[in-house]
Amino acid sequence: MRQIGFIGIGVMGSGMVHHLLKNGFAVSVYTRTKAKAEGVLAEGAVWCEDIASCVKGKEAVITMVGYPEDVEQVYFGEDGILNHAATGTILIDMTTTSPKLSKRIYDAARKKGLFALDAPVSGGDIGAKNGTLSIMVGGDEAIFETCGELFRAMGTTILYEGGCGSGQHVKMANQIALAGAISGVCEAIAYTKRAGIDVNRMLQTVGGGAAGSWQMEHLGPKIAVGDDAPGFFIKHFIKDMKIALAESEENGFTPEMLKTVLSLYETLAAEGYGELGTQALIRYYEK
Repeated sequence: MRQIGFIGIGVMGSGMVHHLLKNGFAVSVYTRTKAKAEGVLAEGAVWCEDIASCVKGKEAVITMVGYPEDVEQVYFGEDGILNHAATGTILIDMTTTSPKLSKRIYDAARKKGLFALDAPVSGGDIGAKNGTLSIMVGGDEAIFETCGELFRAMGTTILYEGGCGSGQHVKMANQIALAGAISGVCEAIAYTKRAGIDVNRMLQTVGGGAAGSWQMEHLGPKIAVGDDAPGFFIKHFIKDMKIALAESEENGFTPEMLKTVLSLYETLAAEGYGELGTQALIRYYEK
């Protein structure tokens, strides 16, 4: 499997394509704004003017777009993937989206002689740039097994989670845990500042103990210096948390911590901060 179509070249997609190219895959790309793809085009990716040409003749097509409505359009639109991919193509949606939408894609793909995997990722822009993403995959296990080399080009923790939609469900669990982790780091930093203690020293001390986390290690120093640049947009995290909340409540479970963190981020988004990174949650505590 060497011929790949990749749709969605953003903060995450550009790093993922870089590693596919680095590992010898031939990658054709399409995104709504060509300027976002200039970096990977300079590395050897081939630009396509539309989805149809991006998926034509490909062994696998990867999508990494923003919202469920984008996934819907990319797959089910008149010019979408399902109407143009050749029989036998493996469709891999790596967007974080609804498990129900993943099931719809899987069912529609089967009817057309295609194969579909839902494979959302964790690790943010740092993981995408370093090729160290965690990839959680749902779908047919036999199809998952054929994609090992492809996934290993982009990530280091790659696990099969179960049938279609399972990858998205595990990603929802990830986002629930993430909500608690990033809010905890922000509260700890807010407390430290008010106590007059050096924030970076606190992060170094606490990060080496039981309270240490990826969020503290990678985002804590950014928070300390006021760096709000997005590795993961607030607006996208809100989208993810809303999906996780809806899926939870449908299953008879109310994640109270998630609801609280979601409300904090929605407050920031209403104030115009949706394009900032998730670490900008500190702004809520610094009001």
